Amino acid sequence: MTAAAGLQTVLTVPKRFRGPEGTANGGWIAGTLAGTLTGAGHDSPVEVTLRRPVPLETGLTLEQVGNAVVLSGGESGGESHLAEAIPVAEPLTPPPFVSFTSAARAEAGFAGRHGHAIAGCFACGLREPGDGLRIFPGPVDGTDLVAAGWRVPFNVTDEQGVVPGSIVWAALDCATGWAHHRGFTGERPTRPPLLGRLTGQVFRRVYPMGRYSVVARATGREGRKIFGTSAVYEVDGTLVAAAQATWIIPK
Repeated sequence: MTAAAGLQTVLTVPKRFRGPEGTANGGWIAGTLAGTLTGAGHDSPVEVTLRRPVPLETGLTLEQVGNAVVLSGGESGGESHLAEAIPVAEPLTPPPFVSFTSAARAEAGFAGRHGHAIAGCFACGLREPGDGLRIFPGPVDGTDLVAAGWRVPFNVTDEQGVVPGSIVWAALDCATGWAHHRGFTGERPTRPPLLGRLTGQVFRRVYPMGRYSVVARATGREGRKIFGTSAVYEVDGTLVAAAQATWIIPK
């Protein structure tokens, strides 16, 4: 979907693509907004800032304003600014490649298996096979990375049989949060953080039933903000997509 300048498009997030209860998965919504810019001819990273939780199964307004795409929705009769996406020039620095075999092995250490605050999440939740993406990042031995072997479901394609960018962005999303269970020595949050900003770029297509490595690294913390980077790689080490994320720890 592309929002032409000055025109509005209605976006409704299906329940399948949920993150925290009752709201959209942050990576999916970020990738959807980014797709409206890349579809308009931008070939650079896109920075998506999430201002408020995005509701499910609700008609939302998507509008291009200048070089940005803005998502808003009705809230108690008024318009609420939910998110915006803008192209940025700064290149992304992905974490290093981890082989699919090593990434799949790391899943055994996925912290969410022993208590998952958002178990219904489309990307990293404990969903049925074929329903969610079931990306379970765990620590990679001898590194400060987490990784998972992503086995792409066959039923995440669009009408043309292509895995859309929104799915790839969802894969990039949660791994940056789980990376803080590894590689960050500060005090861990007692409540699950929420995605505040995701900057990403997709370089190559992802294919249904394909196998990919999802890799992430924690890169720091400032007060209630935590930071991470992530990447998706093909089995031969070719970079498919990269992202950097800012998460907010709730008060």
